[in-house]
Amino acid sequence: MFSRSKHEDTPPPPQPAKAQGEAPSVLFDPKPAAAPAMAAPAAPKAKPAPSVLSSDLTIIGNVKSSGDIQVEGIVEGDVRAQVLIVGESATVKGEVIADEVVVHGRVVGRLRGLKVRLSASARCEGDIVHKTIAIESGAHFEGSVQRQDDPLGKSGKSEPQRQVVAAE
Repeated sequence: MFSRSKHEDTPPPPQPAKAQGEAPSVLFDPKPAAAPAMAAPAAPKAKPAPSVLSSDLTIIGNVKSSGDIQVEGIVEGDVRAQVLIVGESATVKGEVIADEVVVHGRVVGRLRGLKVRLSASARCEGDIVHKTIAIESGAHFEGSVQRQDDPLGKSGKSEPQRQVVAAE
C-alpha cells in the first residue's frame, strides 16, 4: 500500500572537494525537517483534593486555606477556606468563613458564607451571615440569620463580635 519514493533510495550525489577557507555548501534535503513542536495550550489545572482533618485530629488554633477543607475531627478556632465541609462527627468551635459551607456536624460560632447549607444532621449554635442558604428538615439551628450581598466582608465593613454569657 505504501512505497518509498525513488528519491529516498538513491544516495546523494558526491560533493566536490572544498578549497581551504571556503564556506561549507548546503545540500537540499528532500526529507522535510520536523516542524518545531507547538506549545500545547495549558490544560486547566485540576482542582486539588480537599484537605481532610480526620476524626482522630483535634486542632486548637485557627485554620486557613485557599483551597477546600473537610473537617471530620475537632477544631477549636476560626476556619477560613474556599469550601468547608463539616462532617457528621465533626465539631468546629469558632468563626467559619468560606465561599461555600456545608454542615453535617456541629458548629458553635458564627458562619459566614456565600452559600451555606445545613443538612438534616447539622447542629449549629451561632449567627449565620449568607448570600444564599439552605436548611434541610431536621437540622438544629439556634441563632440569627442575616442575608448580605457580601457576607465574607470583602468590602472591609466588619460587624462587632457578640459575646454570649451563660449563667449557671
